[in-house]
Amino acid sequence: MRDPLPAFPGYSLRRAANATAGELASRLSDIGLKQVDASILILVGENRDVTASALGRQLDIQRANMVPLLKRLEDEGWIFREPLDGKSQGLALTESGEAKTREARDIIEAFEAELLERIPPEHRDHLLPALNALWR
Repeated sequence: MRDPLPAFPGYSLRRAANATAGELASRLSDIGLKQVDASILILVGENRDVTASALGRQLDIQRANMVPLLKRLEDEGWIFREPLDGKSQGLALTESGEAKTREARDIIEAFEAELLERIPPEHRDHLLPALNALWR
């Protein structure tokens, strides 16, 4: 069958995103995380006292959807809230959350290295700037 679809960048990008997201999801599920959980833990670890609304903006997640995500991470004992002022609460990792974040980062970094190995060497330096140009 003749398949003209891979000639469309958007189609190829979606196929690549779907394929790689599934692979990473499978690996993270081995440690009880979803991709969004790992993203939140990494961002909280790098930005102690970040607010839920700032996280939502960064990850493009609606406020109503952030509530159950953060509750799950709190219930697991990986994050906690601390007052910043009379109105706002910041998020921070617990010791258990720091350990879980290290586990997630190890998996993600190994996965990312494997992804780059799939890219011809002459294109590796251009991949990330090109992808970032599409959504920033």
